[in-house]
Amino acid sequence: MRAEWSDEAPIYRQLRERIVLLILEGALAPGDALPSVRQVAADYRINPLTVSKAYQELSEENIVEKRRGLGLYVNEGAREKLKTQLRQQFLDEEWPRVLKRIELLDLTPAELLAFNSSPGGAA
Repeated sequence: MRAEWSDEAPIYRQLRERIVLLILEGALAPGDALPSVRQVAADYRINPLTVSKAYQELSEENIVEKRRGLGLYVNEGAREKLKTQLRQQFLDEEWPRVLKRIELLDLTPAELLAFNSSPGGAA
């Protein structure tokens, strides 16, 4: 994880999102331990309570589980659960804005697909 923080969101939310990204990318797999609160706080020079808050959210969402005396571990099915949540969030929150912009610019599906497959496109 990188150590820069944005002013756009609370640090605990940014930390949570970084952990989510690591799970989605497969860098953290089911059964893997999360770094300790103390370690993350020291590495990124943030308050341990900030780290605890991020970890608590992940625990409440059943993305990670607390193992008494051992720490936090990624749950089985966490990646799939996160994908499902993020897909729904995209469809509910982001896609309507993207669709409105596409309509405003009179972009056709063919233009979008051509851009995606062109050398300058995203694919």
